[in-house]
Formats: sequence, C-alpha cells, structure tokens
Amino acid sequence: MMEKTQAKPLTAAQQRQRDKKRRTWLRTGVQLFFFVSMPGAFVAGFSGVKQIFLHIGAGEVLSVDSFTLSLLGLCGFTLLFDRFFCGYACAFGSLGDAVWALSGLIQKKLFHRKKQLRLPERAVLLGQKVKYLLLAWLVALYVTRQEKMLTGASPWEVFSRLTALHLPPEGFGVGIGLLVLILLGMAVQPRFFCQFLCPMGAVFALLPVLPFARLHRQSDGCIPGCNACKQQCPVCLKLEETSLRSGECIACEACVGTCPKQNIHRWDMALCKSLWLPVLGKALLFFLLGCWLGFCRFI
Repeated sequence: MMEKTQAKPLTAAQQRQRDKKRRTWLRTGVQLFFFVSMPGAFVAGFSGVKQIFLHIGAGEVLSVDSFTLSLLGLCGFTLLFDRFFCGYACAFGSLGDAVWALSGLIQKKLFHRKKQLRLPERAVLLGQKVKYLLLAWLVALYVTRQEKMLTGASPWEVFSRLTALHLPPEGFGVGIGLLVLILLGMAVQPRFFCQFLCPMGAVFALLPVLPFARLHRQSDGCIPGCNACKQQCPVCLKLEETSLRSGECIACEACVGTCPKQNIHRWDMALCKSLWLPVLGKALLFFLLGCWLGFCRFI
C-alpha cells in the first residue's frame, strides 16, 4: 500500500496570506448581507440628525421618533464597537469598496497598471476635513429652516431609492449628478465618500470610543520602517502609538490582516483567537439592533 504523503506545513508568510484572503471573503460576505438587508440604515441615521436640529431651529421640544432612535442606536453601537457600521454594514461604504475594487481590476487588466491610481496622501488628509464642514453647513440649514434648498440634491437619497428598486422622481437631477460624481471619486480613492463627504462619518468621528473597542499595536514587535498598516489603510492612518485614537478609522481592519507580525489586535480578537467570531458576533448584534430599529427591509 502506498503511504499517503503529508501536506507540507504552511510557512508564516503563506499562513498570513491565507488568513488575509479569509478575512477579505468574510468582510465581503458581511457587507453583501447588510447591503441587501439594511441598505437604508445610513439614511435613517442621518434623518435623526436632521430631525433633532429641525426641532431646535423651531424651538420645539425634542421628540423621540424612529429617526432619532436610529441615530441613537447607531451612535451607541459605535461607542461600544468602534465604527463597525462604517466598515461592515453601511451600504454606501460597501458600494465604495466595490467600485474601488472594480476600478483596480480595470486598471490592471486594461491599462496594465501595477499600482492602482489614487489621490496623494496630502490631498486625502486635507479632504477628510470637508465632511465636517459639510455637516456644519447641513446643521445650519436645518436650524435656520432652510432645508428645502436640499430638495432633489441629496445623492444618498437617490441611492436609497435605487436600493429600494425605485427610480428617483423628477426634480432629482442634481442628486443624480452628485451621485455620479461620487461614483467617479470612488474609482480613484478608497472610501471616497466616507472620507470626504459623509456627514454621518463626521458624526461618528466626533464620538468617543471606549478604550477596549480600539485597535491596539504591540509596538515592540514591529519591523522598523515597515509601514504595511499605513499602506493598506484606506484612510491613510498609521498606528503611531500603541492605541489607535483617530476617529477617522472606519474599523475595516485592513491593517490587522496585513501586519506581517500580527501585532495589531482588539480585545475580542485576542480573547477568542479567531478570524470569524469577533466579526460575526458584532454582525449578529448589529442585525438584531437593526431589526429592532426597523432597518431590515424583510421584516
């Protein structure tokens, strides 16, 4: 009888590459699930911001309606689990990831580019400030009761209608045009909308995050001059210290999968030593929260 040949054990580099692929497929699957089941979560959350400042502008007592609850739910989840919603559950963010991936494939296959075209880092860091100005402008419009200026000009409202399989009505030409421009931006910069134009992203970035929810780095084990985490980060962040405190982090965990020394972690990763359980656990909690808040289109 012929003895079965035993498979050679994977090298450390091969193991990292396999884990990185598994992490990518896991994240893609979670994003697709929420894109199909809860595409309106982003719009519902920002509608809560709108309702609050409309009441303030009118001098009315704040009321807790479904939109306000949606905002509170998203903010509460972000406090506990960082921007998991942005990295895994936001339909607009998932659209950005898909467009960026498609753009990279086209550039590689048709134009034979080895490195995907993207904006310079300095432009990205400056552009990240725009969403705060946009949020302040929108809040000013709501407080002064000038929100009618935005009728037909909201690209995320157009997107929300499309995900609900409805065409935008007449008068949404500006919103459609802005959505097209955003899609073009997504092709040249990862998470273009999230970084530069998302008002909810500005809200989340301003929120404090509990220390245990942050990513941490074992700096003693890092390779000098590595910068792998920064090169893979879609929002150009680097774990300069032992804890990532920047509100710009969208919790996509690209840095975790690319670190050659596996130095980047969070408490849930260290606790269960699994690629799957931390992500699936938070996805389940967000799904239950979304069902309670009315995000799920099938319930």
